[in-house]
Amino acid sequence: MIQFNSFSRLVLVLLLILSAAGLAAQDQPDALAMYRQGEYAKAVDICLAELETSPRNMNSYTVLGWSLIALRRYQEALNYARQGLDISRYDHRVVEIAGEAHFYLGNNLEALKFFEEYTVLAPTGDRIGMVYYFMGETFIRIGEYNHADIALSTAVYHSPNIARWWARLGYAREMAEDFQFSLEAYDQALKLNPSLSDALRGKERAAEKMNS
Repeated sequence: MIQFNSFSRLVLVLLLILSAAGLAAQDQPDALAMYRQGEYAKAVDICLAELETSPRNMNSYTVLGWSLIALRRYQEALNYARQGLDISRYDHRVVEIAGEAHFYLGNNLEALKFFEEYTVLAPTGDRIGMVYYFMGETFIRIGEYNHADIALSTAVYHSPNIARWWARLGYAREMAEDFQFSLEAYDQALKLNPSLSDALRGKERAAEKMNS
């Protein structure tokens, strides 16, 4: 018969506790996994439950914001981003969420403020290309086409294989009447996606304007 001394019993109890904790962790729903699988509503529910028990969890605020934007619930995304920034003002992930929410709500100057802040906080962040793309689109909205050219040029530098971004760069240059470089951007878009209608129409317009 196996005899357990006090130390052995303590080790056994600790192992049982750790095992139970590990199983409990495995049973916890994963908000980020749900987000990556496109289960955005489930991710929102998980994050809200997490924030009930851990109201300063910045990971929960981050995935919650991403999921709400994916669901086009932009005002809610902005509201929770503000809450998150009250806790951690310079969390670059939540700064980006605030910028994106403002962008979709049409708050152009506020969007630019947060996007520019992201480029300072996280110049090599995971979303840096997207942030410059959004900046370019915002500058197009307000008619600052040279600024849009700079932002979109930076976006395609970071993410050179997105045809739509090249087409938007072509459009910004076309609006700035820089037709030669506009054609180059449209051509690059068409190399990546020969059937991209915006690039096809844009190239035709820019060529006509350059030759008129």
